[in-house]
Amino acid sequence: MAKRDYYDVLGVKRDASQEEIKRAYRRLAMKYHPDKNPGDKEAEAKFKECAEAYEVLGNAEKRRKYDQYGHEGLRDAGMHDWSRMHVDDISDMFSDIFGDFFGGGRRSRRTAHRATRGYDLETAVELSLEEIAHGTEKTIEFTRQDTCPTCQGTGCARGRSPSVCPTCGGTGQVQRAGLGGFFQMVSTCPNCQGMGRVITDPCPKCRGKTTVPKKRTLTVKIPPGVHEGQGIRVAGEGEPGHNGGPRGDLYCYVRVRAHPFLMRDGDDLICTVPISFTQAALGTLLEVPTLDGTRQLRIPPGTQHGNVFRIKGEGLPNIRTQRRGDELVRVTVEIPRRLSPAQEKLLRTFAETEDKQVMPESRGFFERLRQHFGNN
Repeated sequence: MAKRDYYDVLGVKRDASQEEIKRAYRRLAMKYHPDKNPGDKEAEAKFKECAEAYEVLGNAEKRRKYDQYGHEGLRDAGMHDWSRMHVDDISDMFSDIFGDFFGGGRRSRRTAHRATRGYDLETAVELSLEEIAHGTEKTIEFTRQDTCPTCQGTGCARGRSPSVCPTCGGTGQVQRAGLGGFFQMVSTCPNCQGMGRVITDPCPKCRGKTTVPKKRTLTVKIPPGVHEGQGIRVAGEGEPGHNGGPRGDLYCYVRVRAHPFLMRDGDDLICTVPISFTQAALGTLLEVPTLDGTRQLRIPPGTQHGNVFRIKGEGLPNIRTQRRGDELVRVTVEIPRRLSPAQEKLLRTFAETEDKQVMPESRGFFERLRQHFGNN
């Protein structure tokens, strides 16, 4: 079976940055991890497929070979056989990507006492187009798990400490005889859940969990030009690590509030403005909305329905270059639904004087129509 393109697997563009690739892998790994999808073989296969894609795209040298030669270029690149690897081993290999998110009850013997990074957190921040244009600071509130202040993260009552698990002897694993007694089965210790230690006298505040929920308020600086769905990383504002590991990060994902007049198209803004057919025919001076107030725009005589006019520099700044895009004003010609007797009389008089030569589109259409049906 042919392998899928690794960029498609992670859902990123071919010019994606390493941070974008890392973030995409973390999200998909959390989505398809078997702990979240127990018994789902398809989810497990996708979890391993994502790990394989990240092994290549997350490594500069392997990514270069893949970009140049495709899958064939990786034959001698020292790739893992992901289809045969255990899920816990994959989680251990990439624990720095998404912390020990799934490790609570499934830590292997070699990771039970290792310092691991805390969970990353996600929140959303809603921005107006005006805030995106100029950049802003947003105060956000969220709840995260913090180290219990009473037990300082031990999970034990004051003056007490965890004890070695009597079931596994501190290894985090237990063995039992397999079928017929010919081999040994190794599994996570059911008593300590793989930790190797048990809390016999839990802390009254956190009840042995080592952490407690705590509300957090902070100010996040949003740079000009951010896009819908883009994540602003705030380092060290995630949840605490395990066994002294560092905190995770907080990702603030951008949501763009709808504007009453303007729509975004990359760095440009689009505005649709209705005009009357007399304004279209005779020309006019319009007041059009921009992010910095209204601005006058001259509509020339003979403007057609759907014509687009460009106002330079009235769009949004590019997040990298800070060069502003343009505002594109699309005019729509409105036809009155009802006419007064005087208006109808004037229009009928005008219709009698219409020169078909000044309307080449209409003339060309009807000429082609006569030719087509005349030949049939």
